[in-house]
Amino acid sequence: MSGTTNRRDPGLAFVGPFLLVYCLVLILPMLDGMWLSLHVIDVWGDGRFAGLANYGRLLADPVFAQSLVNTFVVTLMIVPILTAIALALALALNRATRGAAILRGIFFSSAVLSVTIVTLIWRFILAPDAGLLGEVAQAIGAEPLPFLSSPGLALWALAITTIWWSIGLPMLLFLAGLQQVPADLYEAAALDRASRWRTFVSITLPALKRTTILVVMLQTAAQLQLFGQAHLLTAGGPSGASRTVVLFINEVAFGRWELGYAQAAAEVLFLLILLVTLTQYWVTGRAGEGEHGR
Repeated sequence: MSGTTNRRDPGLAFVGPFLLVYCLVLILPMLDGMWLSLHVIDVWGDGRFAGLANYGRLLADPVFAQSLVNTFVVTLMIVPILTAIALALALALNRATRGAAILRGIFFSSAVLSVTIVTLIWRFILAPDAGLLGEVAQAIGAEPLPFLSSPGLALWALAITTIWWSIGLPMLLFLAGLQQVPADLYEAAALDRASRWRTFVSITLPALKRTTILVVMLQTAAQLQLFGQAHLLTAGGPSGASRTVVLFINEVAFGRWELGYAQAAAEVLFLLILLVTLTQYWVTGRAGEGEHGR
């Protein structure tokens, strides 16, 4: 027994500092946030315990409901398109050539930019009066599209900006997945004279299943927390058409100083992200079990 204890001591010595920092940085603030969401409090006062009153307000708040719908809609706009473009780029650039390496660097370069720079670039592009797209439209005699001022186009402005900014990491993940596909599978397909489409459907896509699941789950969780683009590009407008949940939380916490109410909205968003992620994991796991069963 003493030998087993001695063997565990070095492991605890290595893991202990990490667990301590993890609890101090993540677990305790999370629990404190849950407790804060049960209070009516602002930054200047001590507040009072209100139970689930903040959550009841959220259920009846049309602004929060609209921000929730906007968040899910823009996530559905971004994730499928981003995944498809990243996969297409990975397939096109999966070559050991200097040109492919340069293009990989170019497509990844947007990922290193800050959200401020990204939104500034796309404001210059999307502005209908003096933006690049507006100038091109006027040059060909067309009417510029009001991406930043139209309720029907504001979410597309966020989606386009986010896809351009976020394309680098998913592309690299797909490239890494393609490197793991055995070359002899493609050689066998070539001997069988399989078409490129047949090879893609029968070999490449099944081999990239786990990578695709990873990309979709990461991007879904990221886009449900979209904030900077909505804050800097459209400011949530027009008329709240592009206000996301995180932007709503920011406005409530630092515009109206209702910290408890803002924290309750943050807890709802956390639960939604957790639910969506677990649902995706469960659905993909069941699909994988069905394939193995066949």
